Amino acid sequence: MPAVIAENDESKWADQTGALYHFPKQYRAILSEGTAVLYYKGKMRNKAFADLRLSADPHYFGVARIGKVYADAKSSKGDLFAVIQGFTPFETAVPNKIDGEYLESIPPRLKDNYWRNGVRSIDQGVFESILTRAVPKPIQIDDTSPTDDMQEFETRIIGTEGKKITYFGVKYERCPKLRLQAIEIHGVCCKACGFDFEKAYGEHAKGFIHVHHVKPISEYEGDKQVDPETDLITLCANCHAVVHRKPDMLLSVEQVKSMFRGRWVLDELA
Repeated sequence: MPAVIAENDESKWADQTGALYHFPKQYRAILSEGTAVLYYKGKMRNKAFADLRLSADPHYFGVARIGKVYADAKSSKGDLFAVIQGFTPFETAVPNKIDGEYLESIPPRLKDNYWRNGVRSIDQGVFESILTRAVPKPIQIDDTSPTDDMQEFETRIIGTEGKKITYFGVKYERCPKLRLQAIEIHGVCCKACGFDFEKAYGEHAKGFIHVHHVKPISEYEGDKQVDPETDLITLCANCHAVVHRKPDMLLSVEQVKSMFRGRWVLDELA
């Protein structure tokens, strides 16, 4: 059954439009993997957000699908994150009411507090009715730019020009949304040595961390569906460099963790 997910202009929830949806456990049964969802915003209460909205009035502004759902490791209340897939924003707002009638069917028992629910199940007919009023926005995808040149370890090609040696870095397509999802799932502390940039350097380094592909993307044969929970991991710059120290012998995170703790020895590294 489709659903509506509300995203507020100001909120305690760590939502990232089109990438992650953060929600309380009471909605877990509604937001299962594969659920089609409509993005919704309520009435604007702060004019500072006017330029970030399609309308000041309550409206639907996009459509997507729920991917994997993960526990929020920082929550003591069982809050969750849902990975958002296939987000398509609308060109213009679709109002929640047309000719005085709401597009969503409001059960009589919820008449007084229906719109307070951040997540709402809707039937397929309502979902399709709202979509027929939507105009998908043309998207210019900028997911092919590496997010951090320091992370380009995978491949190097060396050529010579006279006495100079030139390094040509082969860059591979990366998706910023996957990086964001991986950080939300794994956190900003290095999973090999535990290093926290913010604790070491203060506010300037808050949120900084490298995201490592467990399998190098240079080994992908074309496009590959990447799971941010199992295919990506967060590492500090040092541990990330050690993982890629020798291109012909990529280390696992567990191996680097053991090396850091002094319990793993490999003759070839001598």
